[in-house]
Formats: sequence, C-alpha cells, structure tokens
Amino acid sequence: MKRSLFLKIFVGYLVLTIALSGLIVLVSSYFIRSYQIERTARELKEIATILGERTLGMPLEGGGAMIDRFVKEMGKKINTRITLVVPDGRVVADSEEDPARMENHRMRVEISQALEGGAGRFLRMSDTLGQEMLYIAVPVERDGKILYVLRVSKFLRDIKTVSRELNAKILLVTAVILAAALIGAFVFARTIYRPIGELSAAIKRVAGHDFNTRVLLNAQDELKEVADSFNDMTDEMQGLFADLTRQKEELNSIISSLQEGLLVLDGEERVLIVNDSLKTLMGRDVEVGRPYWEIIREPALNELVNRVHVEKHNDVGEMTMNGAVFLCSATYLGPREEIVLVFHDITEIRKLERIKSDFVLNVSHELRTPLTSIKGFVETMEAEGLLSEEQKHYLGIIKRNTARLINVVTDLLTLSRLEEKSLVLELEPVSMPDLVERVLKIFEEQVRAKGFRVEVRAPDELPPVMGDAFRLEQVFVNLLDNAIKYTDAGGITVEMEARDDTMVVSVADTGPGIPSEHIDRIFERFYVVDKSRSRKLGGTGLGLSIVKHIVLLHNGRVTVQSSPGRGTKFVITLPVGDRSSTSA
Repeated sequence: MKRSLFLKIFVGYLVLTIALSGLIVLVSSYFIRSYQIERTARELKEIATILGERTLGMPLEGGGAMIDRFVKEMGKKINTRITLVVPDGRVVADSEEDPARMENHRMRVEISQALEGGAGRFLRMSDTLGQEMLYIAVPVERDGKILYVLRVSKFLRDIKTVSRELNAKILLVTAVILAAALIGAFVFARTIYRPIGELSAAIKRVAGHDFNTRVLLNAQDELKEVADSFNDMTDEMQGLFADLTRQKEELNSIISSLQEGLLVLDGEERVLIVNDSLKTLMGRDVEVGRPYWEIIREPALNELVNRVHVEKHNDVGEMTMNGAVFLCSATYLGPREEIVLVFHDITEIRKLERIKSDFVLNVSHELRTPLTSIKGFVETMEAEGLLSEEQKHYLGIIKRNTARLINVVTDLLTLSRLEEKSLVLELEPVSMPDLVERVLKIFEEQVRAKGFRVEVRAPDELPPVMGDAFRLEQVFVNLLDNAIKYTDAGGITVEMEARDDTMVVSVADTGPGIPSEHIDRIFERFYVVDKSRSRKLGGTGLGLSIVKHIVLLHNGRVTVQSSPGRGTKFVITLPVGDRSSTSA
C-alpha cells in the first residue's frame, strides 16, 4: 500500500515528540522522587541530631520509661516515628509501639551503620507497621562512647503525595507542549511536503512528454536548488526530445525514400524495421514484430541470416525472390545482436550480364568457323610452296593474327562457360607436383630459349587435392605462360606446402612486376598492364580471369603479391580432402 510522504513525516515527527515527552516525564518523576527522598533524609537527620542532644541527659535505667514518654510526645508533635536502640539492639523507646514487644534491632542496616560511628540510612518496608519507610539513624555519644542510637523514620506516602502533585503539573505542561509540537509537526510536514509534491507532480507530467512543465518555489533552500535543476533538466530534455524527433523524422524519410529494400531484425530474428520499398519488392506485407521467416520464405536468405548470426560478421548473398534477383548485404550489430539487411535489385544487371555473355558466346561461335577456314587455307598455301618471299611475309602475318584470334575465341568460349556455371568438374585426387611437372614440359623449349630455369619446391608426401585435373592444368598453364613471357632474366619458382586442410601453391617470377594501381584489376577480362607488350607476346587478356574462375569453382582463392622491379607472385589456395563432384 502506498504511503504518503506527508504522513511519513508527520507520523515520524509525532512518534519522536511523544517518545521524548514520555522520556522527560519519566526522568522528571525519577529526579523529583530522588530529590524528595534526599530532602526528607536531611530533615530527618537534623531531627535525629537535635533529639539526640535533648535525650542525652535522660536516664535509661528502669526500662527507660521517661525517655519513652518523651519520644512518644515528640513523635506526635513532629509527625515522625522515633526509635531509641541501645548498642546490644534492644529497643528502649519508640513513638509508635511498646518497646518491650519489639524485636531486637541490632541487625537492622541503619542501626549497624550508626553503631559503626556514622549516620545510618535505609529505605524499606516496616516490619512493625507494614509500610515503606525511610530510616535515618545517628549515634548518641558521650566521652567517645556510643550510649544508644536514635532512629527517626517517615512514611514515603508523604513523599509520594508530593511527587504525584508535581508529576501531575509536569504532565499538564508536557501535554501542552505536545499539542504545540503536534501543530508544529503538521505545519513542518506540510512545508516539506508541498514543494516535494509539486516536484512529484511535475515529474509525472514530464514523463507524459509535457516538457513545458516548470516548478517555481519561493523558499531559498536546497529544495529551491532541486527545483531550479529540474527546470534546467526539462529545458535540456525538451531540446533533446525535439532533436530526437527531428532525427527520427529524417531517418524515417530516408528509410521511406530508399529504393533498396531495408529489413532490420532483432536478436530473435523478429522484424524491427521494414521500409515500403522492401514490401513492394517482396510483393507482400511485412509485419513488424513477426519472425521474418514466417513472411519471407527464401532458403538463401535463411542461410545468410544464420551465417551472420553464427559467425557474427558482415556478409553478402545473392538470392532470387518473386522472379527478381537480389544482392542482399547483411550487417551485424554486435551490442544488440541485430542484423540490418539491405536488398539491392540486380535483376537488370544480371539480364545485361546474360545478354553480354550470350553475345560473346554467339560471336565466338560465329568467328570460330571462318577463323578455322582461314587458318586451313593459310596452311594449304604454305604447303604448296609457290609463294614469293614477300607473299610468305604477308601470309605469316595473316597466320599469326589468325592464331591469335583463335586463341581469343577459345578463351572467350572457356570463360563464358565458366561464368555461366555450366561446367561440371570431374573431381579426382590430383597430385600437384605431378601436375606442375606435366605443365612444365609444355614450356621446356621456351624456358631453354630464355636461358633461365624453373625451380619446383615441394615437400615429400604432400596430400592430393580433390579437383579437376584438366582445369587445374589450365590454371598453371596460364600462370606459367605469363611468368615465362614477362621474365627476361632470373627465374621462376613454384612452391607447394600443406597448411591445415588446404594446399598452397605459389608461382613467383623475377619479371618487371605490377604497379599497385593495376593489382586490383588484373583478374578482369581483357585487362592487361602493358598493352603494347601483351600484343607483341600474343596475350589475350583472358588468362588470369580464367584462372580466377577455375580456382573459385574449386572453392579456393587466388591472390597476387607484386611491386615494380621485384617480380610477381601468384598464390593459390585449394582445399584438401574428399568432396563430391561439383557442378560449376
């Protein structure tokens, strides 16, 4: 149950006031009683001393009748009980009782104290009268000898009566003070609670987005400082909220205006944000809060999202939905495990690529037949031997360029098939040292003519690579052909080594090297670094592109390391192990 702050302050102040008032009454009552007892004790001691002096000359012989009469008379006059006790404890005179019937008082505390030479004092119930009494005893001496002890006593009911009267007055004063304190507590609680209540109400209004709320207090105290700080805070919050609102509107406008589809998933793969472009691209409504796989049923998208969740890094995937091709980039947001998916519609790009590929393939097929015919007629004319030297020179130019065109067409057909992924790799265990040795035999004459050697470094017992031997030969034919063509001095080194589950093969030459601005483009089709030298050497500009596609078909990767004047090194990494036949 909620308790009011006002009630807490008021009740706390009330309990404290009552507790202090009760403590004051108890302490006052105790001190009043103690004071009354001390005061009575002094009076009784003075009475005892005076009576001792007056009874000093009275005889004790004969039962002490004279002194007993004197004691009884004085007891009535001063309303005090008087008892006279000799050192052996016998009572010889008493103002209230017959001494002969009273018991021996030698062991009474006050009598024993007085017999030791000092004044005796004790507070107890009277065995004779059955009431609480204060006893004061003083010794009466003559010539240093105690003749008897004179004891006076008084009932405490007289002290209690006085104490009650005083306590009643104290209680009355305390009640008046308590009433005033309660009024003060009420006013104090109201004074404290009012500004706090205003602050509480203002905070609730701010929580409801009412940032115009202000708290104005007149008091110059800490609560005034709190109110001023609260007002400053609301001013700041109002500015921040306005900025956030503006930024949110800008972000929503940007997201809505994006042509690409945008999808944001939380850690449990529920849809957080989706823009209209994605709904249009999907051709369906994508509801926020639902798991994305209930709305978009695409295995490629599921694989991409799962891969990003498991590996916790960004990734890209291509997928087809509703007849359209999308390139989907997935960005992983680590702190909240969210994933941002951006869908780029590349349908037209893929159509253009297919048109281009079909065009290249058709042109290559159309060129292949006439080029083969030209080559055949040139060879026939050479075989007849009826040409002049000038005619042979021109015929050689025709033959050389025809061969170059045939190589270009052949490479184009191969590259088109690789890009169309229509090749089927015939996988088998391939020994890389044996494959490289076979390829080197093709270039023995060229190497011998250049005057350098090719060094092959391979450790014993290298594991075989599961691959297509014919396609892998194409890779190293292209790499070694380029290395031999562009190396004039030095040599070529082929190194092989097994690393974990991969085979790493590098082909390094001591040629002129490749400038850094060209390295990122050397695997593009028809791209050559030195065009004049490439034409002179008969290069087509397609070899490295073919190398890259074949390596990718084997789930491998190819990289290049080069700098001008320091040669070039191609590094190919291929997986090792059993794999089923792969369709490219």
